[in-house]
Amino acid sequence: MEQVVPNVLEARNIGKHFAGVSALAAVDFDLRTGESHALVGENGAGKSTLIKVLTGVYQPDAGELLLAGMPVRFGQPSDAQDAGVSTIYQEVNLVPLMSAAQNIYLGREPLNRFGLIDFRAMREQAQALLVEYGIDVDVRRPLRTMGLGAQQMVALARAVSVDARVVIMDEPTSSLEPREVETLFEVIRRLRADGIAIVYVSHRLDELYEVCERVTVLRDGKLVHTGTLADTPRLELISLMLGRSTSELRAGGVTEFRDGHTRASEPVLRVSGLSRKHEIDGIDLDVRPGEVLGLGGLLGAGRTETLKAIAGASNVDGGSVAVSGHTVHSGSVPAAIRSGIVLLPEDRKAEGIIPHLSVRENIVLAALPRLSRFGFTSRRRQNSVVETMMSRLHIKASSPDQPVAELSGGNQQKVMIARWLAMSPTVLLLDEPTRGIDVGAKAEVQTLIDELAADGLAIILVSSEIQEVLEGADRMLVLKDGAVVAELTGDSVNETALMAALAAAPVSDDVMVDHG
Repeated sequence: MEQVVPNVLEARNIGKHFAGVSALAAVDFDLRTGESHALVGENGAGKSTLIKVLTGVYQPDAGELLLAGMPVRFGQPSDAQDAGVSTIYQEVNLVPLMSAAQNIYLGREPLNRFGLIDFRAMREQAQALLVEYGIDVDVRRPLRTMGLGAQQMVALARAVSVDARVVIMDEPTSSLEPREVETLFEVIRRLRADGIAIVYVSHRLDELYEVCERVTVLRDGKLVHTGTLADTPRLELISLMLGRSTSELRAGGVTEFRDGHTRASEPVLRVSGLSRKHEIDGIDLDVRPGEVLGLGGLLGAGRTETLKAIAGASNVDGGSVAVSGHTVHSGSVPAAIRSGIVLLPEDRKAEGIIPHLSVRENIVLAALPRLSRFGFTSRRRQNSVVETMMSRLHIKASSPDQPVAELSGGNQQKVMIARWLAMSPTVLLLDEPTRGIDVGAKAEVQTLIDELAADGLAIILVSSEIQEVLEGADRMLVLKDGAVVAELTGDSVNETALMAALAAAPVSDDVMVDHG
């Protein structure tokens, strides 16, 4: 007889509403001791809402939670953590000004015999914990000085350092290098061997099939499937997520990409010798109207730093940026925006959305001066812009007045894109535009990029998913250690050429800042 593995955490008939809109409807979810369970669905499917119910961020409007078979109510996240339910969110939710050690032991610091924090013991314990899990981080450094990948690994260390029975991982690899991903997978295997259960949320199907045993699929706030992942073919899994038949997917494909054409015209953006110490080294590039220029390279290559320098979000030591022949004042975001350069940042939570404002307010935020007359804003003009953008980008919200924090990650990303499109830009810089969003939303964003380029917008695209850049870009510059080492055009925009360019480039002796 097959041994029955007990459930460590169970959600029964969970319901949750926001502003009259059903986010979860009669959802069941069970997690077995020592298993890794994938939770998938499109943006807006209810994954994040279910996680927040499981961790005490939200209280369910219907249904109940059971921990080890006993009914439980988490009034706040600390209640869930005390009960052994830890969470690692996609956007690192730690304290930037504190050190890695302080973040790991925040709220449970070791004390000396005088009742004061024993900082030396805390650092030693934190360092030992990180070494145990193969994480190479200086625990004395403030978190804000680290790249997103390193910050995510610190969040992982904090989650496993408590007496956890369940660890929920929300897009945990979105900021990690391949070697860090392998470290994470090893940690997951070790946690499972210790009887700890994992809820794993990711849009990267390869990862799900590598580390997860079972899968639960949500769509439009409802449960549509729970089963063994090995018995669920990938096409069937995508079909369940999108609500489309496998025959439709085979016939039409899940996503559409650009056809690789390039318009023959003068560059609208010219960047010459752009440099910033320890980050970028003499970057030269140009982009033409209607062209998508991809920046390729590994994490730490200087892609994000290049975009921020072009957008005026960081000071530079040398070089110039010009739009339509006019030089843009360096180190000034307002000057860049006035010239027609806008940036969709990598970290939408920290640098993009204003969570306590509505969808409407987030969209029109940058365009308010253009929508005002004599210092007074026109509600009618705002409504026109918002309605146009929400319709064009298919933003799912109960109304324009819904707080943007209540939207799914993909819809928050669309709101940010809408904000900058409302400015009628000339150059659009996209840093990880599909990071952390599901297959359906990703296809919509990729199609939107194609449409914007077709309308004549010059676009620079950065993504940690190599295939996304290869298939979405007309041309690619390969970066390594903050410098351009190759340019790929035409048929040479492929993975083989990219890998060859990276392998042939000399490795710098300097240690680059790990920002991406």
